Amino acid sequence: MTIRSRREVVTFKHPFQMRGIDRQLPAGAYEVITEEETIEGLSLPTFRRIATIIVVSAAASPSAGMEMISIGSVDLSDAQRLDASTPDE
Repeated sequence: MTIRSRREVVTFKHPFQMRGIDRQLPAGAYEVITEEETIEGLSLPTFRRIATIIVVSAAASPSAGMEMISIGSVDLSDAQRLDASTPDE
């Protein structure tokens, strides 16, 4: 079984909250890592998502380092949609 990781940067224009994260996060760019594994036995290479992780500043203090938090891909999409529909002030 092969596992691959995909990294992307997502940007939020407004502070946001997401299920699975116990605090509001500030607007900004966040690295998101998606891990996928192969589905064996198919004629074409096919992958299934097994984890989505967002990298954020540590809760205690931004200078304390970074924290990797497991999130749902649907929760990320919902937060991005809400951010895009929030009017700029």
